[in-house]
Amino acid sequence: MSCDYIALANQGVQGLSPYQAGKPIEELQRELGLKHIVKLASNENPLGPSPNVLAAVDKAAAEIARYPDSNGFELKAALANKLGVAAEQITLGNGSNDVLELITRAYIEPGKSAVYSQHAFIVYPLAIQACSGRSIVTKAKDWGHDLNAMADAIADDTQLLFIANPNNPTGTVVDEASLVNFLDKVPANVVVVLDEAYFEYVEASDDDSVDGVALLKHYPNLIVTRTFSKAYGLAALRVGYAIASPEITDVLNRVRAPFNVNSMALAAAQAVLADDEYLQQGRQVNAEGMKQLTQGFDTLGLTYIPSAGNFIAVEFATDTAELYQKLLKEGVIVRPVGIYEMPNHLRVSIGLEAENTALLDALKKVL
Repeated sequence: MSCDYIALANQGVQGLSPYQAGKPIEELQRELGLKHIVKLASNENPLGPSPNVLAAVDKAAAEIARYPDSNGFELKAALANKLGVAAEQITLGNGSNDVLELITRAYIEPGKSAVYSQHAFIVYPLAIQACSGRSIVTKAKDWGHDLNAMADAIADDTQLLFIANPNNPTGTVVDEASLVNFLDKVPANVVVVLDEAYFEYVEASDDDSVDGVALLKHYPNLIVTRTFSKAYGLAALRVGYAIASPEITDVLNRVRAPFNVNSMALAAAQAVLADDEYLQQGRQVNAEGMKQLTQGFDTLGLTYIPSAGNFIAVEFATDTAELYQKLLKEGVIVRPVGIYEMPNHLRVSIGLEAENTALLDALKKVL
């Protein structure tokens, strides 16, 4: 007796391909037997965790036999105080990916549409399709979001719209005036998700920089998502969150799984949120690393997309599949982005000075 279990799955899931993460260091070690490997593939914080985080996790480990606080009261209170919002506006998630999926489950009905841009984060189409929704993809402009095209693309059945700012994998940003103009055009019954996973890396001195949280009081259909995985260095612990109106937050908590953020992650996030010194050090390392890499790419005659994140997309003359494999043999892991319709680009995370040097040396050798 046999059965086609793929055909049994819901129609949206049947057509999905699993998300492909950046290659782990351990996997490359197993494959090639290399000892010294530099990973610049997953936009992780090269500083490693804050010492305050390690202390908080060590303390929380004593209680791992008990369930975590399902409501995340203390972390929500700390976030609310830092962001100037009410705790009732915050939804916690197992990374911001979890939050993005919660939003899609809550606001996409089968057959209804969601809008996002070409070259935008791959989780958007995956989440939409898993809910049997319909994707409307607008053409990018200068590798970034064309907000006018996105506004024009909103259909009668559109329920959700995603904007990544800065965008992954291109690093492009939307300025505040353009975003406000766009939000003024969006119907109130279309929920807009402003994905600010890389918000902390944007230069606050930039007059055009956007702080989505400040816009929430003007746009009740807006949801801002952020993460502790990048600038705060908690990628392995998976903590993300959304800020929205109390009404939207209530809806998200109806589909949120209980205990979706573990105790050590909650403790770590609260500790690092208060560690301004760690955040500033990470920003400085990122700025210096970005300068080092872009100067190195200039020397090698390579074109790249100016980025406001902790990564940079570098362009090559041909498809990068072979180049990616050559870099792996040199012990350097970067990220191919052909799945984003960018077959001639590699996305490079900003590392420590020695890691960036290793990448540039490897590129010089294989090119």
